[in-house]
Parts: sequence; C-alpha cells; structure tokens
Amino acid sequence: MGSWSGTRRVRDVIGAVCVAVACLLVPLGVLAGWAAYGLADTGRYVRAVTPLAEDPAVREAVADAVGDEVVRELETRTAGDAAVGPFARDAIESFTRTDAFRTAWEAGNRAVHDAVLHALRDDTPSGGPVTVDLAPVTAQVRQRLEADHMPYAHRIPVAHTEVPVVRAEDVAGLRQGYRLLGAAALWLPLTAAALAVTGVAVAASRRRTLTAAGLGTALGGALLALAVAAGRRLTLADLPDDVHRPAAGAVYDALTAALRTASWLLLAVGAAVALACWLTSRRALRRRRPAPPAPPTATPAPAGART
Repeated sequence: MGSWSGTRRVRDVIGAVCVAVACLLVPLGVLAGWAAYGLADTGRYVRAVTPLAEDPAVREAVADAVGDEVVRELETRTAGDAAVGPFARDAIESFTRTDAFRTAWEAGNRAVHDAVLHALRDDTPSGGPVTVDLAPVTAQVRQRLEADHMPYAHRIPVAHTEVPVVRAEDVAGLRQGYRLLGAAALWLPLTAAALAVTGVAVAASRRRTLTAAGLGTALGGALLALAVAAGRRLTLADLPDDVHRPAAGAVYDALTAALRTASWLLLAVGAAVALACWLTSRRALRRRRPAPPAPPTATPAPAGART
C-alpha cells in the first residue's frame, strides 16, 4: 500500500512540474508568435497601422513633423518669406484629413516595413543602415497640395533620397533577434503543448492536474496582459522629448492589439477549463457519496398482546 501511494505521489509531482513549465511557456510562445508572425508580416502590420490615419494624435504628429520640414525647405527656396509658413502648415493640416493622406500613410508604412523586413531576412552582410526611398509618398503629398492651390507647392522637392530607418550598428543584432524569434515562435508552443499533455497523462490525479493547467494558463494570460500594459508605460517613458507621446501611444496600442486579444483569450480559456474540471469533480464526488441509511420502521405488536 505504501509503495502504491509513493508511486502516485511521484506521478503527481512529475505531472505538476510538466504543467508548470508548460504554463510558463504559453505566454512566452504567444509573445514570440506575435513578434515573428504579426509584426514581421507586412500585410498584418499595414492593416494594423492603417486606421491610425484617422487618429487625431497621429495626424497632429505627422502635420508637425512634415510641416516643420516643408516650411524649412520652402523658406530656404523663397529667401526666407515668412508668409509661407502659415499657408504651408494650414495646408498640411488640411491634407491629413483627406483620403490622399490615408493613401500616403499606408504607402509610407508599407515602404518602411518592407525595407526593414528585407534587411532582417537578407543573409548577406551589410555595412550600411537600412534605408527607404519615400519619394513616391512625397510626390503624392505635393500633388495634393498643388491641387489645393497652396503657394509654392510645386517647389517641394521630390528627390529620391534614401532615408535611414535602422542604424548600421543595429542591423546585425536585429537580424539575430529576428531569427531567434522565428525559432521560438515555432518551438515554444509545441513544447508547451507536449509538456501539458505529458503532465496530465502521467499524473495520478488527472482531473486535479488539468484544473491546475487551466488555472496556470489563465494566470499566464493575465501576466501577459499586465506585461503589455507595463511595456506601454516603459516605452512612452523612454521616448525622447521631441517625440509626440499621444501618437506613439496610439501606434503602440495598434501594434499590440492582437497581443492583448491573445492574453484575454488565454485567460478565458484557462478559466473555463479550470471551472469545467471543478464542476465535473463535484458531480463525480456527489455520485460516489453513499446514500444515507433509511430510518428504522416500527414493528407492529402481535394482535394477542393487545389488551
């Protein structure tokens, strides 16, 4: 009897360890999958950031950044004409509320993402930074401003200038991290699923182990949601002072929307599994409980004993 009890205890310990490690790997696998298959996919990335063209904070940040550059260039070409600035800024702010701006925003983000992704997937060593040619986007902006009859709009240069988006010294590290994320996104979920199945199969108390797996998955989802919230706070806190923080926050929220959905899905599925296991264990315990004994019935006295 003691040997059997010891074997059950060992099986439960092995099952608990396997399930604990699996629950730890689940949020890490979701995070790696989001980075490798979400951020690194141009189509998904563009679909995530395209609605930001309607965000007032993003429009304001773009208008400020583009307006400063355009005004600086126009003032240089018009011998410091001070009247150019207000016209240019008003026109650019108006441009950010048009369909042409949404087209330019999508095209610019697609161009930048394609350039970065090509650098990450390219095996040939590169000694320079990752650059992107935004001349087609600038051409769309100038065409729209000319249609709005903005003064000096035809003087906005549309030169094929290579704009750096990733520094040369960061390319090698990002490329290595991208490959690591690709491997982690594949093997972490598979390892987590294998450990969870092994843990439940090995454990003597399978229902209890499955309940623990559900609770662990729910806890992993909750921790992942907290990590996304903490990452937003830390990301905005580390930005330079000249970066428009409301716009950066909107971009962060758009890119992590799928990650937040996955975290709440883990929380819901894990809690549902744990609750189902708890309810079935209560029902099984109720069936195994013996029925209470029937109360004794009084035996009638013989007829001859009556007086």
